[in-house]
Amino acid sequence: MKTVFLRRSVLALSLSLAALSLGGLSLQAHAQDPAKKNLVIGGTAGSNTDQLKQGIVPILEKKGYKVKLVEFNDYVQPNLALAQGSLDANFFQHQVYLKKFAADQKLDITELVQGPIAPMGVYSTKRKTLADVKEGDRVTLPNDPSNLARALVLLEQNKLITLKPGIDALRSTERDVAENPKKLKFIPLEAAQLPRSLGDTEYAIVNGNFAISSGLKLTEAVVLEKTPEYYLNVVAVKNADKNTQWAKDIAEAYRSKEFKAVVDSKFQGYAKPSFLQ
Repeated sequence: MKTVFLRRSVLALSLSLAALSLGGLSLQAHAQDPAKKNLVIGGTAGSNTDQLKQGIVPILEKKGYKVKLVEFNDYVQPNLALAQGSLDANFFQHQVYLKKFAADQKLDITELVQGPIAPMGVYSTKRKTLADVKEGDRVTLPNDPSNLARALVLLEQNKLITLKPGIDALRSTERDVAENPKKLKFIPLEAAQLPRSLGDTEYAIVNGNFAISSGLKLTEAVVLEKTPEYYLNVVAVKNADKNTQWAKDIAEAYRSKEFKAVVDSKFQGYAKPSFLQ
């Protein structure tokens, strides 16, 4: 009898352990469930968040997602929040900035899909055109390396400065200016502060999203850049998430006819990737 009781006890213990093991596998499978339906997406104030709100969120909601938007006022926190897991994706930066920031900060984040961007522009309340520039005029421009270089290229394209030959224009700084015949004084500022500098300087070179969020109109710019493809905005995600279904659905939303219709009607004048042309 004791032997039978022992065998039954061992059998019961084995079954209990098996049940616990299966339960653990079930919980683990549930934790790794790819059917994620709650998304948190970050964007900077102005046109970037507006595009998400008006064009992308409605498409994702039709697919069954619940989307929370988080608005930022700088170019640093959105990528840190993404890398730390507070965001699933963000939309605020161009490819050049993303690559440099990720490399400098050692962040495992990457581009998912391109999207529209409001062009960088030169604005002024004191000069009507760039032909009106006077010697010693003050020019504010973004202080982050990639957009500083972008602003200098814009000035060179409009024949106000000449950059040193042979340099990487995407990494240029004030030290790379070879010729500055009007002796322009460059004042780098945080991108979000550039619109406020208009009252104190002759020209301000402003990123499009911050121009719009401050009340400036693209049509009011003294000149707008002809935006190359590498300065288009991108959606960024963590590398580990790039092939998830929800990431694929975000990319599909940007490539959709519905989003193109929103861009064509509400974001006229924006630079766009080829699939939205």
